[in-house]
Amino acid sequence: MAHLRVERGLSSNTLAAYARDLERYAEFLRSRAINAPARIGEADVAAFSETLRTGADGGRPLAASSVSRTVTAVRGWHKFLHAEGITDVDPSVSVRPPQVGRRLPKALTVEEVRRLLEAAGTDDSPVSLRDRALLELLYATGARISEAVGLVVDDLDAASGCLRLFGKGRRERIVPVGRYAWDALEAYLVRSRPVLAAKGRGVPEVFLNTLGRPLSRQSAWAVLQQAARRASLMGADDSSAEGNRRISPHTLRHSFATHLLAGGADVRVVQEMLGHASVTTTQIYTKVTVDHLREVYATSHPRARG
Repeated sequence: MAHLRVERGLSSNTLAAYARDLERYAEFLRSRAINAPARIGEADVAAFSETLRTGADGGRPLAASSVSRTVTAVRGWHKFLHAEGITDVDPSVSVRPPQVGRRLPKALTVEEVRRLLEAAGTDDSPVSLRDRALLELLYATGARISEAVGLVVDDLDAASGCLRLFGKGRRERIVPVGRYAWDALEAYLVRSRPVLAAKGRGVPEVFLNTLGRPLSRQSAWAVLQQAARRASLMGADDSSAEGNRRISPHTLRHSFATHLLAGGADVRVVQEMLGHASVTTTQIYTKVTVDHLREVYATSHPRARG
């Protein structure tokens, strides 16, 4: 865990998940009377993977995505032991995580984003100005919710029109911010944040709650849900006529990427702005613009229409 925290720079949430996964693995090994890493064989790792799916160890059966994550944690641990010379072989090298069907991200339309953002700031109160600035920033930059609530005042650079974000593994990236988002941020920083900050102890985070403390991820999620309901978009616990639809902070991230690609942005540029380590992760967004591709084809190809 020290290696993951210090050398890999994983977030506290990821570290907690790895710890839970490896503790379940350790319990499984103890139930098989295995008390040393060198005694673990490939069959043990494979049996654990199957146990995660069925819950045969008395634990909760996991979905394929959770099994995949847990097996990945186990494989990482064995790889570490082998690299450190603690074991002579890596028994997990041939045990692959289950393939998880990747669902296409659900992006909002440009009109739906407009409705959502307008619904966030219903008046000039400190909270409304904060909520509008938060959602404008999420859509303008494609930031993860943890990156947005972790933003500090010194990360903003109005002169260059950019801000600094710290993603997974504390990887730093610079992202441009559009005029709408900057206007919302400036309104919040000038007219709202000082009011909220006066109730706290002077923390550096940009987004504050009504007690002057840093806004939590859960509270930021609630801000989005409230705006989605006001805009008559589908929230997690809503049942509007638009059907079963879930709006999350990642929805705005998906929409950011999808709209950039549909507008002609290069996938490598979008990768950089999203903070993806591999362009393969970014390329999933190209699949959701198929309607745009059909439209371009239909209007551009000389024999596309009869």
